[in-house]
Amino acid sequence: MKIAITGKGGVGKTTLSATLAHLYAREGRKVLAVDADPDANLASAFGLPRERLTGLKPIAEMTNLIEERTGARPGAPGGMFRLNPRVDDIPEEFGLRLDKITSDNIILLVTGRSKEAASGCYCPENVLLRRLLKHLVTERDEVVIIDMEAGIEHLTRGTAEGVNAFIVVVEPGQRSIQTAETVKELATGLGVKKVFAVANKVKGPEDLKFLAGRLKDVPFLGAISYDTRIAQADMDGKAPYSVSEELVKEVEKIRENIESGLRKS
Repeated sequence: MKIAITGKGGVGKTTLSATLAHLYAREGRKVLAVDADPDANLASAFGLPRERLTGLKPIAEMTNLIEERTGARPGAPGGMFRLNPRVDDIPEEFGLRLDKITSDNIILLVTGRSKEAASGCYCPENVLLRRLLKHLVTERDEVVIIDMEAGIEHLTRGTAEGVNAFIVVVEPGQRSIQTAETVKELATGLGVKKVFAVANKVKGPEDLKFLAGRLKDVPFLGAISYDTRIAQADMDGKAPYSVSEELVKEVEKIRENIESGLRKS
């Protein structure tokens, strides 16, 4: 199972990413949780204390690693570099094993994003990141959950075609809907066959009615209720998964709908 989760900032995609990772790990599955958002905060959604994150540096900022694997140093003018660098050892070598902190069999990997990624830069750091994501999606046996930014700059066609489910997290509001529509169009253009929506911060039937009326072209997987305990968990440095049974039940239903939707394809 390879799942990419996106949405505009603040909609709760990181909470969904971490909770899905917990649920798959709870089943005994090996999970690779990838933080591909430049504003990396997936670690906090797992409730990891700051002192345990020492050395967990985004791959995009590992200048020496990028030079070693591609043959070119980021930022250096001109030069040639490898287009197919070795990446298969990166999750184990540079990821953080959560089973050393919690009981979950999850590896957390922070990729970040090169500063030039949005411009389509053909630079060594961007080539390494794209090769790494393609490896994670198309060549790994684990469940892979990618917490992405509100866009798809990380994805190439080969990577996108390997994603089983592309989920856009939305909240009641026009800007969130616009982001979902844009992402669906871009993802479809890259070959993603299954684009779904998940609603977050839903306060009642009116919110669901609003979203259902505007997400006509994006299949709806379910909703996560507005819950003050989730915001409090963020302030307390705890995992939302550990403080809200309602959240866990709602995301479990979403997970069932993901798999049901894929079986119907």
